[in-house]
Amino acid sequence: MTWRVSLLLGILLLGGCAAATPGLTIPATARNGAVEQIPASLYKPEGAGPFPAVVIMHDCSGLGPTSSGAPDRWARELQRQGYVVLLPDSFSSRGHAFGICTDSSPARNEVRPYRRANDAYAALAYLRTLSYVDGEHVGLMGGSHGGATTLVAKVASGNNWQPLGHAERAGFAAAVALYPACSLPLGNWRNGSGTYRPRAPLLILIGEKDDWTPAEPCVNLAAAAQAAGYPVSITVFPGAYHAFDSTLPVHYLAGRINPNAPNGRGATTGGDARAWRESIRQVDAFFARYLR
Repeated sequence: MTWRVSLLLGILLLGGCAAATPGLTIPATARNGAVEQIPASLYKPEGAGPFPAVVIMHDCSGLGPTSSGAPDRWARELQRQGYVVLLPDSFSSRGHAFGICTDSSPARNEVRPYRRANDAYAALAYLRTLSYVDGEHVGLMGGSHGGATTLVAKVASGNNWQPLGHAERAGFAAAVALYPACSLPLGNWRNGSGTYRPRAPLLILIGEKDDWTPAEPCVNLAAAAQAAGYPVSITVFPGAYHAFDSTLPVHYLAGRINPNAPNGRGATTGGDARAWRESIRQVDAFFARYLR
């Protein structure tokens, strides 16, 4: 049993909640179309259910020993609110156990948000096999790299890289993207023009001082979507940086890959207590509206 599984079980037992079998993996689709097994962590409230559920997509630090900790922090919070939570690990079994935040090698493209969107739908399919999950009320959530994955997974698009057909149309009931990269090509939303068209309500939460995934492209994306009648809302937290939901102090690391930096490297991240409290309130209200 790995230290992460042991820690997770300890947290859940202390909280009076149950967890899935240790060593959980879920089937996902490899680049060659074959089925592969990827690790996942599952949090379950106490009781028989059926419960609404949320899939959380981790950030560029992954879920290994160098994880930011934010995905697990959100999972515990949502579990306390009565949700089953599943965290698929897109990195560790694909050669990125220590994340890709500072990895500029071509191998990082193996786990791009466009690929990880398939992991999100694989997690949704797995949750719908569980008797204690209300399969019609499953949300999607992610921060940073996982936030971009959330945007990719929810856009209505005919592009080949996008999960299509029944899985998308009957997919997630609502989604929350935390400090995502809104400058990515997303359907016909490209380079700040066009319209982002999500298949379900979307909430974007981002920091005003984010220098890694700046707020302005997300504000523009939300405005264009709203003008076209799509259910997209956004909150920009004053004074907050990237990863405002972290427990770590605000700090700058020069090695982080950052397309928005002058030299392509360096970004500031760190927790903001006020933004964290308000983000909990907003996520709670948003998911209660669409998943309860």
